[in-house]
Amino acid sequence: MSDIHDNTQQAEPLSVAALTARIKSTLEGQFPDVWVAGEVSNFSRPQSGHCYFTLKDDNAQIRAVMWRGSAARLRFDLQDGLELVCHGAVDVYAPRGSYQLVVKEAQPRGVGALELALQRLREKLAAEGLFDRQRKRPLPRFPRRIAFVTSPTGAAIRDFLQVLARRWRGVDVLVVPTRVQGDGAAQQIADAVRLANRLRPRPDVLVVGRGGGSLEDLWCFNEEPVVRAIAASEIPTISAVGHEIDVTLADLAADVRALTPSEAAERVAPSADELAGVLRGVAARMHGAAWRGCRDRRERLARLAASRPLARPHALVADAARRLDELDRAASRAALRLTERSRSRLAQLGGKLDSLSPLGVLGRGYSLTTDSQGRVVRSVEQVAVGEQLRTRLAKGEVVSTIESVEPP
Repeated sequence: MSDIHDNTQQAEPLSVAALTARIKSTLEGQFPDVWVAGEVSNFSRPQSGHCYFTLKDDNAQIRAVMWRGSAARLRFDLQDGLELVCHGAVDVYAPRGSYQLVVKEAQPRGVGALELALQRLREKLAAEGLFDRQRKRPLPRFPRRIAFVTSPTGAAIRDFLQVLARRWRGVDVLVVPTRVQGDGAAQQIADAVRLANRLRPRPDVLVVGRGGGSLEDLWCFNEEPVVRAIAASEIPTISAVGHEIDVTLADLAADVRALTPSEAAERVAPSADELAGVLRGVAARMHGAAWRGCRDRRERLARLAASRPLARPHALVADAARRLDELDRAASRAALRLTERSRSRLAQLGGKLDSLSPLGVLGRGYSLTTDSQGRVVRSVEQVAVGEQLRTRLAKGEVVSTIESVEPP
């Protein structure tokens, strides 16, 4: 029993904290700087701004954290399912007895951070309609006042002014100075765009741009504050970021895209020489049209002067007089015929009236007897003995008194 007791005796036990401290020292000492590739899952970002997630592959996983300062430098948004290559250090979190990877920087696996950020932001802003063609406004034909948001010492403004001076001099250019590269440039550009919109009198056109550069140099023109400021501009805007190959998000949000500041000058103002040629052509067409109009009117006047009404005006009066005489004679003949027809018709009606007149009947030996009230007597039943009757003859009347009545 004593042997067994001797074998099972142990050294002084470690506390959990001491053991964890040894593990922490060992792990953090062995893995102070590592690169780890994996897929993001269980991603969360509380109000603190720190990012918590899990990196995993087909066989294992490890917790990871990216503190707010490192997360703010990312050019893309972390999300579940994203393949990352992370650079950081292994850290042991003693209160939980767990280890994690503290990520200092991260890049999307297979695609650069800038390209991924550009793609994600472009999809987001396109979904909001900031790049819709229906929002594009035309540039004024003859601007009087142009604002240019750019670096006042850069080549962009010099190139713009040189081309503009050759093409059109009747315009004022106001430079709104800003940084166009580096940290903080995006916010300065957005503020300058808003400032240009507050100018009074308001510019007719707003140009935003700079000279050429790498994608990193031009990145501020892909950042959300600049794109939103350009889309919200009340002034028609030209994006003149000097890079012919890559299209920035500022180009998509602007009303017009120019490949370079020099092209922006060509787009914003007309060419004085071309306009002069157009005016000469218009003047020539107007002169030709006026000459043809005068010629046509002279020919028409000559035709009118040679016409019969103007060449022999008295002939028209004589023709009218003859026509009036003919109408007068025709009217007289028509009136005479109408009178004759009326007389004949009147005679016919008179004969018929005479044949139907009671006086005509009386003339043939008949008489008309009426009672004292003037009613025609047609039957003995209408009269009585002693009543007076009046009998009308063809010539005169006879008054009689009834002495007797004999029924029929």
